[in-house]
Amino acid sequence: RFQIQRGKTDPTSYRSLGDCFRTIFQREGMLGFYKGIFPPVLAETPKRAVKFFTFEQYKKLLGYASLPPGLAFAVAGLGSGLTEAVVVNPFEVVKVTLQTNRNAFTEQPSSFVQARQIIKANGLGFQGLNKGLTATLGRHGVFNMVYFGFYFNVKNILPVNKDPNLEFLRKFGIGLVSGTIASIINIPFDVAKSRIQGPQPVPGEIKYRTCFKTMATVYKEEGLLALYKGLVPKIMRLGPG
Repeated sequence: RFQIQRGKTDPTSYRSLGDCFRTIFQREGMLGFYKGIFPPVLAETPKRAVKFFTFEQYKKLLGYASLPPGLAFAVAGLGSGLTEAVVVNPFEVVKVTLQTNRNAFTEQPSSFVQARQIIKANGLGFQGLNKGLTATLGRHGVFNMVYFGFYFNVKNILPVNKDPNLEFLRKFGIGLVSGTIASIINIPFDVAKSRIQGPQPVPGEIKYRTCFKTMATVYKEEGLLALYKGLVPKIMRLGPG
């Protein structure tokens, strides 16, 4: 929600994370926090499978290129993120469309109905179910590149602990830092994706069309910090994950 709103002039703007939670609860009820939950649930299993399977495959292929291990992990992560983005983007389009619907949870269409409506109106292409694909490619590609590159390089540097509890904390700590850094670096792509896939400021007019042009528009009209909207909830979601 933070990423979609367009500055202080946006009548649906939230003042803070706490205000966002209060407003959603008051206007849309408890179920308002779970809007768009079904598409991510459907996408989670193939997403994880694609992410880790392709990472291992790209890593094997890069073994023939004699790249330094640190660079190989990052490039393999980039490849896995780009592949993952192609799989999850249609689910993201449906999810964002449902989440931007301000009606009560029980009044909005189901995920399948929403998907059919998108396909009927705009098809399967870049204006329909694959809208914002370039921004999604950037979001997942950059995240996985930073995450895998940082995680495996730092994990190989820090010594393994024989105590299983301390070893768990070592891996969890490295993963937490990796996810946090990756979230900070890739969030401008996330904001661009949300703007492109969310409702346009003027109905019938497409303002947010391409990834980098959307970033430039947000920066010009709302400032640099607007490209980092939603950073705190993003870190809360992806850092521990």
